[in-house]
Amino acid sequence: MTDLSRLTLEQKASLLSGRDFWSTKPIDAAGVPSAALTDGPHGVRRQAGTADHLGLNDSEPATCFPPAVAVGSSWDPQVAARIGQAIGREARALGVAVLLGPGVNIKRSPLCGRNFEYYSEDPYLSGVLGAAHVRAQQAEGVGASVKHFAANNQETDRMRVSADVDERTLREIYLPAFEKVVTEAAPATVMASYNKINGVYASENRWLLTDLLRDEWGFTGTVVSDWGAVSDRIAALTAGLDLEMPGTGGTTDAQIVDAVRSGALDESVVDDAVRRILSLIEQHPSETAGFDADAHHALARELAAECAVLLKNDHRVLPLEPTTSVAVIGTFAAEPRYQGSGSSRINPARLDTPLDAIRAIAGDVRHVPGFTVPDAVAAAAAADVAVVFAGLPDSAESEGFDRDHLDLPAEQVNVVRAVAAAARRTVVVLANGGVVSLEGWHDQVDAILEGFLLGQAGGGAVADLLFGAANPSGHVAETIPVRLEDTPAFHNFPGEQGHVRYGEGVMVGYRHYTTAQAPVRYPFGHGLSYTTFSTRGLAVEVTGDDTATVTVTVANTGERAGKHVVQVYVATGAGPVRRPARELRAFAKVLLEPGEERTVEFTLDRRAFAYWDIRYGRWVVAPGEYRIQVGEDATRVVTEESVDIAGDVITLELSMDSTVKEWFAHPIAGPALMQGMTAGMTPEQQAQAEQQQDQLRMVESMPMRQFAGFLGDAMPPAALEQLIEATRSGA
Repeated sequence: MTDLSRLTLEQKASLLSGRDFWSTKPIDAAGVPSAALTDGPHGVRRQAGTADHLGLNDSEPATCFPPAVAVGSSWDPQVAARIGQAIGREARALGVAVLLGPGVNIKRSPLCGRNFEYYSEDPYLSGVLGAAHVRAQQAEGVGASVKHFAANNQETDRMRVSADVDERTLREIYLPAFEKVVTEAAPATVMASYNKINGVYASENRWLLTDLLRDEWGFTGTVVSDWGAVSDRIAALTAGLDLEMPGTGGTTDAQIVDAVRSGALDESVVDDAVRRILSLIEQHPSETAGFDADAHHALARELAAECAVLLKNDHRVLPLEPTTSVAVIGTFAAEPRYQGSGSSRINPARLDTPLDAIRAIAGDVRHVPGFTVPDAVAAAAAADVAVVFAGLPDSAESEGFDRDHLDLPAEQVNVVRAVAAAARRTVVVLANGGVVSLEGWHDQVDAILEGFLLGQAGGGAVADLLFGAANPSGHVAETIPVRLEDTPAFHNFPGEQGHVRYGEGVMVGYRHYTTAQAPVRYPFGHGLSYTTFSTRGLAVEVTGDDTATVTVTVANTGERAGKHVVQVYVATGAGPVRRPARELRAFAKVLLEPGEERTVEFTLDRRAFAYWDIRYGRWVVAPGEYRIQVGEDATRVVTEESVDIAGDVITLELSMDSTVKEWFAHPIAGPALMQGMTAGMTPEQQAQAEQQQDQLRMVESMPMRQFAGFLGDAMPPAALEQLIEATRSGA
């Protein structure tokens, strides 16, 4: 690594911000090259000309793989890894050192305009997929930048809104995916988000960037700002943000120099950040000769087919036979929607359309462009099956703003309803970055294939799925609600007057719906196949005080090869906090031939049973009963086993501010307190007092400081203080 003693303060400060929009500053005299960073995460957006951060200007052609919304629905770490590997190769060929992604933020509300860039409403699923992507991409020599750290769950007022989140909710919902990626995949960089967290900008939040990320999680890489996210460069640097992007023309570099020379900033803080940036730059390997665009396009098609979700398939209308006459209806059949808008927008090297791919398989295909009811009805009535391509236009969802509703455009709904009334069979293929409402037409159609956004080869993948060349194996990674009003964040999203309150706490997504037993259109984890599966033989072995091993056997009971997602949930009421009805703690996607069965094993570590205890500031496993459940989805449990977990034995440390209930429940203080209160009583009076303990419920929430006045001479303050000391010493 470059010797810092050879660099002047001005040179060191220059490394802490970009040279321009996409690269770091070189120092030729010291042999420090420039390194290029550019947008991902589902492709390489390398801009050779005019640069921008919203995907408005042209970029070099690259493969547009399925975005995170689709990868999340694959429930397959191998899909995430193969995409990470491929874009790593393309990034090297295009001279990129760091590709900005993946995004692992939680889908708190289905209205978030950037949900297409995120995997799931569940932190465990998001973390597993994100870690797989990062490991594979970095194995190709290209750094990753896990983003947006943290609690960036909306686009409305994203540059300044304060996400007001309680500590337990942060720890259990909004931080675990980042934690898993950092601790298991060691990303080269972590990107600090635009928003504030509990009033402090993420880019200036020392607890977030240093205490948590570096000291607790052990992150040793570079913290980079989101583009334009730094409002106070000295505060950000002090908090732990190393690299400010894009460049500021030297303005903030001068601020750093002035702060060091005035004594306001210790130069060692600058040196630490420079070391991390130099390590990032010097690890960047040389460019490669290119990549196989045809092979990557074929890979994109294969992986896209893994991601689409068959929501509904009444009468087994799918798969279609090649001899079927098909009416293909809708603009998206010929002009597909395959990625989101904003900074992740890729210039695709190629683009398949569903219409062309269907015509390559079926002999009798008629296309009705647009959404015109009379033409669509006429074509549908004349065909064996009508396939309507519907979804959201680019203008409906994007980085930078959130949606106002979940509805499809009215003209599309009208066409779907009219076609369903006229056609023998109706299939709807959806293209959307965030979930859409299926109400008003769902029950009228025979099949629904939710493609979300499938990348440049999605058209071919859809045809493969419709005609059975591929078997659907995707499962929704976010709940599809009946109504927007049913969503857990409805009353708080997107906030007001600069604040958004995360009032639903840990009850996000399926955690809310299953706990409240609220109806949904399709639950988290739902997905159909062209074959059938069975589950049996669940066995759970407790392997320690807070760990367990789970085995379960799954079988393909149908006539086609297919992939089944085994979903393992943990349910418990143990502990002093309210727990969701169940939480996803393990999963695996298993390929099975017809008649084949396989036993799958999972290890549930301590965190699978833990909650975040705000009193102790750490993860705690409460002793008690835990139910290990295997579900078809988050609402349908097919088998379960109960086990007792020893967990953590914690005795609450008492004080005069502890409640009466806490005092009497304490194994040392409780009996002593009762003994002191009943001293001098006759045996009959003591028995009567013990029988009347339930009357203490009237005052159980009162702090002992206030309750002590009712005790009089029976337990004077000095005696209570002695009890406190006894509980601390364990005497």
